[in-house]
Amino acid sequence: MKQQICILGSTGSIGTQALDVIRQHSDRYEVYALTANNRWEDLAKQAREFQPAAVVIANEKHYEALVDSLRDMPNIKVYAGKKALKEIVESGEINIVLTAMVGYSGLEPTIHAIKARKKICLANKETLVVAGELIVKLAQQYHVPIIPVDSEHSAIFQSLVGEGDNEIEKILLTCSGGPFRLFSNEQLKYVTADDALKHPTWEMGSKITIDSASLMNKGFEVIEAKWLFGIPADKIQVLVHPQSIVHSAVQFIDGSVKAQLGMPDMRLPIQYAFSFPERIRLNSERLNLFEKPLEFFPPDVEKFKCLAMAYYAINKGGNMPCILNAANEIVNEGFRKGVCSFLDMADIIERTMLRVSFDANPDYNVYVKTDEEARKVAQDLMQH
Repeated sequence: MKQQICILGSTGSIGTQALDVIRQHSDRYEVYALTANNRWEDLAKQAREFQPAAVVIANEKHYEALVDSLRDMPNIKVYAGKKALKEIVESGEINIVLTAMVGYSGLEPTIHAIKARKKICLANKETLVVAGELIVKLAQQYHVPIIPVDSEHSAIFQSLVGEGDNEIEKILLTCSGGPFRLFSNEQLKYVTADDALKHPTWEMGSKITIDSASLMNKGFEVIEAKWLFGIPADKIQVLVHPQSIVHSAVQFIDGSVKAQLGMPDMRLPIQYAFSFPERIRLNSERLNLFEKPLEFFPPDVEKFKCLAMAYYAINKGGNMPCILNAANEIVNEGFRKGVCSFLDMADIIERTMLRVSFDANPDYNVYVKTDEEARKVAQDLMQH
């Protein structure tokens, strides 16, 4: 029986690469549902190729256009809206849900997928940043595996396979350093979104590429690693590794370090999440270590304050990571639109974290209210 896959966010970078994995292994995997937020034309094109049972466009404005474009494909059901996103993941036929939506929007559909007992291949890191404690509890309650898709967390996961209960001394979380690694503070005052979107090693969507330039993405990954692997933040060390060949590593209490290496190709962790515990062939470029020097440097948390703020947020706990994420989504978009500068982003996030109501024991409703409040505060700060 082929595994039936639902891809939340199929038109983005992770979604399109996941479809390439499915193309290579059409004997094993079949697309059951595809979803997108705004890119209905790309979604229609994907639907024509993969012929899923259903497609969902989250932005209801594009529903009629999507229906018209697929009118000659009567076997594909077309839905729209956030409610449809939550409902599609509950379909009985689905085995795997790949959560590749961007930002906070991925949280609610992921919760519904867990409650429907689907295997979660998690590429939406904000789900664990915002509500890690809740998600981990739900996964345990419903006996649902969460397999990480981020290259770093996949590397840690792969390094832990076969280690059982062996104690971890620390996690070594690697980071390219982004395009501004060698810039001075003076230079950072004048960088633009176009500059930031030139990531040195990875092809990613614009939001995550900006987060990588500010090192907020790495801060989010520290928080994600804490929840995925049950490791306190003070045992998670970030290493700047410009070549992006060592995807991350684990150090054990005997001093041994296990790492996962490979070319910077997101199809590998996507495929591993689908096929785990089995490894299957992937047609991709192979690593040649003779051509690649491997360098490691400590991150500059004074220059890139977002990483330090992420450590603060996870150590503070409660709804503080939710505040961090909401403020970051506002300033990230603001920077891309030229409303705030690169250095303004960290300052606005920090001020938002000081202003928004703190709750040490949040439930889902608190996360929703916190997200709304933090977005409003960050928006107000950005405009004044």
